[in-house]
Amino acid sequence: MKLNTGYVRASGYAHKVRRVLFALVKGKVDPKEVVRAAGELNSKIFEEFQKLGVEKEDVVRISVEFSIKDGSIVWDYDTLSIEVYKKSEEERLAKAMEEVEARERELDQKIREVEELALKLRSVAEELVEKIEELKQEHTSLKLKAEMEES
Repeated sequence: MKLNTGYVRASGYAHKVRRVLFALVKGKVDPKEVVRAAGELNSKIFEEFQKLGVEKEDVVRISVEFSIKDGSIVWDYDTLSIEVYKKSEEERLAKAMEEVEARERELDQKIREVEELALKLRSVAEELVEKIEELKQEHTSLKLKAEMEES
């Protein structure tokens, strides 16, 4: 089985781990074992946070695989993954996203302008085709008229 917290502030990871674990093993493991195993995992995560320099405002996403053996939760720490999104990076990311969104709006506006121009061009092309057809008809009727006068 795999525990995945989703995105959570580092300050709230322990509560999230406990809640997710309870949901995953409901009815399979004694609640006291869930509390014990969550505490064990949270201690390991806290150690990793210290190594990684995680601050309580940072956003993290934690996943780890585990198994249930004889009513006990056994963590596979080799699969422990902690993604860290620093608050300072979050602010830069938010600014970059604003720039991307602004460029997308500009692109949408340019596309609308090109579409409007294409519609105008289509209209002008249709007018040209109509004028050409009129000229052909006039030419054909003049040609017929000239042929009839010759006869």
